Amino acid sequence: MKRWLLLALLAPAAQACELPGGAAQEVKSATSTILYRMAPLRVGEHFAVEFAVCPAPEAVKVDAWMPEHRHGMNYRPTVVAQGGGRYRAEGLMFHMAGRWELVFELRSKGKTERLAHSVRLE
Repeated sequence: MKRWLLLALLAPAAQACELPGGAAQEVKSATSTILYRMAPLRVGEHFAVEFAVCPAPEAVKVDAWMPEHRHGMNYRPTVVAQGGGRYRAEGLMFHMAGRWELVFELRSKGKTERLAHSVRLE
């Protein structure tokens, strides 16, 4: 058997990260992939974020902050695991227009990783 074929057969299958239900934004690091989706945003209205994390972490938090203003949200969202590495964060609210960073904090094996994605709210 050819060496490359043997290596391909012995290598673990790459895990595809999926979020059923339509188009999603993607945030990646060297070790994690996050796909997320949210309804159109409006200033001062609560919203939810549906997301998938691959590989699934032991724990996850979601938050947001405005880098230019150096402050976060006035609300603490709750994250509910949906199974299979999928989650739903509820209770988020952007209380002012501008650039926000949606921040996902992933904890696994005693390490914490933070991935952020920029969101502009007019």
